[in-house]
Amino acid sequence: MDKERLKALLGDVKAGRVSPDEAVAALSSLPFVAADGCAHVDRHREIRCGFPEVIFCQGKSPAQVAAIAQRILETSSRLLATRAAPEAYAAVRAAAADAVYHDVARTITVDRSGAERVGLVGVICAGTSDIPIAEEARITCEILGSRVQTFYDVGVAGIHRLLAHVDQFRKAHALVVAAGMEGALASVVAGVTAVPIVGVPTSIGYGANFGGLGALLTMLNSCAAGVAVVNIDNGFGAGYIASIINRSACGEAGR
Repeated sequence: MDKERLKALLGDVKAGRVSPDEAVAALSSLPFVAADGCAHVDRHREIRCGFPEVIFCQGKSPAQVAAIAQRILETSSRLLATRAAPEAYAAVRAAAADAVYHDVARTITVDRSGAERVGLVGVICAGTSDIPIAEEARITCEILGSRVQTFYDVGVAGIHRLLAHVDQFRKAHALVVAAGMEGALASVVAGVTAVPIVGVPTSIGYGANFGGLGALLTMLNSCAAGVAVVNIDNGFGAGYIASIINRSACGEAGR
């Protein structure tokens, strides 16, 4: 059950269309439900956290992803699945014809909410090779209801490309900054804005980048204040945090 359905149920009780006992029965159902014997889907997460459970597809079969997606969509108008292969999308689309596959971000979304996106999150990435992680962050922000503006291939190696957008960065409520190699971009952006920054170290880089560890350590050791850091290549996590910040700034928190 999502918040809109909960509000509708309470409205029906108030109007006398549903008895208190019927409402209790509706609310007493298990807060989770089995999905094809492979998962227990958390049906109350949207009420608690504002968004339904997200499917991490890596390690799951297409059939498992589709079964979980079906269960989520029984009680929610939105769906997000990350690290999804085309085979997983095909399985989900067979059950939900309005599912959309974002191939660069490797995500699947369904949005039946009809809600307008609010506020502004800026998603910045250092190089073209970082775009898949930045796109995962963008899609996450958008399905959570945030308006997004992207700034791609603006790394510090050609810093004039970055500085040309500083005035636009300052209009956002939160910024996601994805960078590989040495990962300096997050610190540079933090040095020219007062906007909260969620840094995403990416695994892009030569040997001493150590699969993103070099960028991670750079971001964790940022000399500019205002940078929080998620795990390597975790565009989803960065987008989720940035969207929470954005919606809080727009007065949407807890609604």
